Amino acid sequence: MLEGSLGMSFHSTNSWPICTENLEKIRTRCRTRRKQYEGQLSLSPTDARGNPPEARDGSGSSSAPQRHTLPNALLGRGNTVGIIGGPSVHSTLVFLEKLVLWSSKGGEEGVPFVVCSDPALKKDLSLSSPLHSSRRRNVCSELNKDAVIENLRRKRAILEDAGAGCMVMPCHLCHVWYEEVSGGCALPFPHVGECVARELKRAKLKPLEAGSDVRIGLLATEAVLMSGFYQEQLQRQGFEVVLPDKATMDNIYIPAVEAFRRKDIEGAQNLLRIAIQILLIRAANTVVLASDEMQGLLPRDDPLLKKSIDPMDALARSAIAWAKSKRKKPT
Repeated sequence: MLEGSLGMSFHSTNSWPICTENLEKIRTRCRTRRKQYEGQLSLSPTDARGNPPEARDGSGSSSAPQRHTLPNALLGRGNTVGIIGGPSVHSTLVFLEKLVLWSSKGGEEGVPFVVCSDPALKKDLSLSSPLHSSRRRNVCSELNKDAVIENLRRKRAILEDAGAGCMVMPCHLCHVWYEEVSGGCALPFPHVGECVARELKRAKLKPLEAGSDVRIGLLATEAVLMSGFYQEQLQRQGFEVVLPDKATMDNIYIPAVEAFRRKDIEGAQNLLRIAIQILLIRAANTVVLASDEMQGLLPRDDPLLKKSIDPMDALARSAIAWAKSKRKKPT
């Protein structure tokens, strides 16, 4: 696995199809492609937390975030999308697949983008066993908040210097600190919760029960649920948010994630189906699956997929719409 901050430039000729197999096959293919592109990556030396060496003072302690210019400017086009990778490289690559394929439909040129990915971010998140610890105390308070924010802000600066004109952060957990990471950024920086909420609003859903608001179910990790940013964005659009109760989290959702992590895919799929059904029974029109572990878990022909939505799809569509709106028209 590559370590450090990676600046990557892809073009439409390098695009690969969206994977529709189960999650393990997706993970294998993503690892293979990451190795294939290793020789094409522009590396910026970093310390264990992804900080550029000149951002440290003589005492060895981290200083305030500074601008860090890459040795070679990767992209200078005004419609370049900058992607701040989260702790899961796999999730970042799945997002890139969507960005490349969807933006190049019909033979169009794919949108330019640059990525900054740092797997070492997992160390700062300290999430070796987040699901169990969340039952005892507030998950967010256990995370190394300052180190995470510093890490993400430095990567934002690297992307800005690389020529990005828009920022996206395809990670549910990192959006817990969206305000701190995006603060002071002069570039468009779409929020995943706002993107999915707006898409649902445009769908003009009708309430399933007379006299009530449209209800949207939400499945996510404890940390994301407790942060409340998805609930806030959905409620701003007039939706009532349906959350899993403690019994559903403890007996269905958490065991589903545990089954997935021990590679019991069938068991994880069955438990996820039950969790979705529980929210649908409570008159939810659709269920937002805001979890990396649940991404691509159900087969594409599963009828429950028509009743659920991946927020990262909305974020990808938002980034593509922005990039195409900024694309220079031929003279």
